[in-house]
Formats: sequence, C-alpha cells, structure tokens
Amino acid sequence: MTRQVPVELLAHLRRARDHIDRNYQTPLDLAQVAAVAAVSKYHFVRCFEATYGETPMRYVTRRRIERAQDLLRSANLTVTEICMLVGFASLGSFSSRFTQLVGESPIAYRNRWAAEGEAHVPGCWLFMCGVLRTPERNFGEGATGDGT
Repeated sequence: MTRQVPVELLAHLRRARDHIDRNYQTPLDLAQVAAVAAVSKYHFVRCFEATYGETPMRYVTRRRIERAQDLLRSANLTVTEICMLVGFASLGSFSSRFTQLVGESPIAYRNRWAAEGEAHVPGCWLFMCGVLRTPERNFGEGATGDGT
C-alpha cells in the first residue's frame, strides 16, 4: 500500500531536499533536515520516502556519490580528497558505498573515464578559484556519511 503524502507537506519536503542538495558535503543528521521541513523526523522519513522513493539519508548518500562521480571524471584530485570533499568521513565507507551504487570502485571509475575522456582540471586550481571548498568537519552525530 502506497502512503499518501498530504499536498501541503510537499513544499516542505522540497525545501528539505533542496537543503540536502546545497549542503550534501557537510555532516547532515536526520533531525536537522526534518527541522527544515518543519515535521518530526519519523514523519519526515515516511513522507520523504513515499514522495521520492528513498529515505533522506540514502538520498544524501546518492547525492554525495553523484558529486564524487563528477569530480572523478573531471578533477585531478585523489580519491581521499574527493571522499572528504563530498562529505564522507571515512574512505572505507565511501569506497564501499561508491562500489555498491556505481558497480565499480572509485579508482576503476576514474581510470575508465581517464582512458575515454579529456584532461583533468588541476585540483589546486579548483580550490584557488573557489569551485571546490573544503567542508567544515563536525564528527558528531550523522557525520559518517555512510547512508545509515
């Protein structure tokens, strides 16, 4: 049975999803994102999943992995640098989630694109021009970035 989400809640869910999209690289916890939607975290999880087809934390993880894919294709950064830039606190959790979602390791993904694609943009230039910024790390609750 599909849960019906009240129409008046959809704008709040969109606001929370937009918040995730803007802040995916920072530690996000469920209570914080639910507060953006102005609902309890339990109601938020149920409604978010009914609306978008995945839990909020899985959405965060997917957004982080998508951004990592972009960086692996275009930037001359190490996998560890990319891992930290997209909001993962652990290289191991990043690599395992990346492999699980993409079907190949981050290194294999980068190598495949390097063989097919154009030259990478130097990482130092990306930082210097402000294209990338190092997220402020808060290793408190929700900072693992492992999608759980």
